[in-house]
Amino acid sequence: MSVSDVSNIFGFLGGLGMFLYGMSIMADGMQKTAGSRMSSFLGMLTNNRFLAVVLGALITAIIQSSGATTVRVVGFVSAGVLNLSQAVGVIMGANIGTTITAWIVSMSQLGDAFEIMKPSFYAPLIIGLGALLLVFAKGQKKKTVGEILIGLGLLFTGLDFMSGSISPYTDAPIFASAFALLGGNPLLGMGIGALVTALLQSSSASVGILQTLAMNGVVTANAAIYITLGQNIGSCVTAMLSSAGGSRTAKRAAVMHLAFNLIGAIVFGVLGFAVFSLLPAFAASHITAVQISMFHTVFNLTMTTLLFPFGDWLVKLSGVVVKEDNEAPVEDKETAVTLKHLDERIFESPAFAVETASLEVVHMGQITMKNVKRALDAILTGNLEEIQDVYKTEKTIDNMEKMLTEYLIKVDNLSLTERQKRVVNNLFYSVSDIERIGDHAENLAEQAEYMAEHGLDFTDTGMEDLKSISSSVVKAFQHAIDARQTGNMDSVRKVSQYEDDV
Repeated sequence: MSVSDVSNIFGFLGGLGMFLYGMSIMADGMQKTAGSRMSSFLGMLTNNRFLAVVLGALITAIIQSSGATTVRVVGFVSAGVLNLSQAVGVIMGANIGTTITAWIVSMSQLGDAFEIMKPSFYAPLIIGLGALLLVFAKGQKKKTVGEILIGLGLLFTGLDFMSGSISPYTDAPIFASAFALLGGNPLLGMGIGALVTALLQSSSASVGILQTLAMNGVVTANAAIYITLGQNIGSCVTAMLSSAGGSRTAKRAAVMHLAFNLIGAIVFGVLGFAVFSLLPAFAASHITAVQISMFHTVFNLTMTTLLFPFGDWLVKLSGVVVKEDNEAPVEDKETAVTLKHLDERIFESPAFAVETASLEVVHMGQITMKNVKRALDAILTGNLEEIQDVYKTEKTIDNMEKMLTEYLIKVDNLSLTERQKRVVNNLFYSVSDIERIGDHAENLAEQAEYMAEHGLDFTDTGMEDLKSISSSVVKAFQHAIDARQTGNMDSVRKVSQYEDDV
């Protein structure tokens, strides 16, 4: 092996590293930009499966990975944010959205006729502009745009490095032999595609590598088709791993993704084998990066169209594959629900992680509000029937405070915008304040028991005053919870008014 060969190996590995890293930071930057809007996307997901498909495609186009989208879907299903009927639509859309990356990669070949049209021609400029924004821009949004530009530039530069490193070996017999073997054996071709994608944890990345080889004229049509089908199967591995150890519903979501891509691979694999058997010259012809993008898009659009009416069947099939598990009943149902919702798979999407934390803090506040009312009722009426419920709920509130604090610490270490960091910081205080209110409810319950044991009563005037101040406190707390949930400034002002009354 000569020095030139070693240099080409280093160039290919360096190019691969830049390509993968560029894709990663570009996706991260785009997610930060769109993250605040992605929560509202979920709110649009009713049982309209067509809308779910559109949103699944849009979100995947933004974050540049169908595997990452499906991991999010598994997390949302596990957390109860999505149901399985909605999830199947998002999964179908995710397969369409992932084709965007293939088209970005194939832009290099679209510009082959004119050097000035090649993305790699502009890549250094794009990286330079991105670096300037990242270093000198003051606003967070401008810095995020800088991240996106650097990622895009590195992606194209990496592709150029990989292509340049392979080009001296395009006539090597090993390439012709390897792709002839993969093209002649559909199962082997699909297996290689699935394996590479599973190792890279991204179908977009593995398709990009295949397209780089195609740019150098070494990939045959039949091999490319089978490998691409395998890459779609391999993209399911990330979601399958994510669902391991999760709830039955989360496992069903991952199985639906696998079933969708397996059915597609079987349908197109059989069709491809028939066509290639009839047209051996076409099977052995070389395929371009643009043609791979076209096939990738046609495959996903066709399978979504074919399986769209059978979405409910996919849901039922997942139920057959993943059997009911006999889970032991949980005594503290509220804590169990919160623990289920605080699913760390959602960390794949920091914007959703912050949103989930906000919802659970509101949930904690609502539980505490009920406990305060029970304790006040015991004080004001002498009815001690619900006193034990107050003590039991106080333990739930303490458990929720511990879980939410641990969850918020993890969320705070994610890639957040400045606004999201402020929200998380505010949530820390909210959790602490709500837990203290829970302690006060417990103190009130203890006082009610003490009064009952010693036969103590308030005077009529004292009782009226207590009812008045209790009413103002309850209203202030309720408006505080509403303000936390909706951000309504009217609720904030009313809290302040009732606090003055108190």
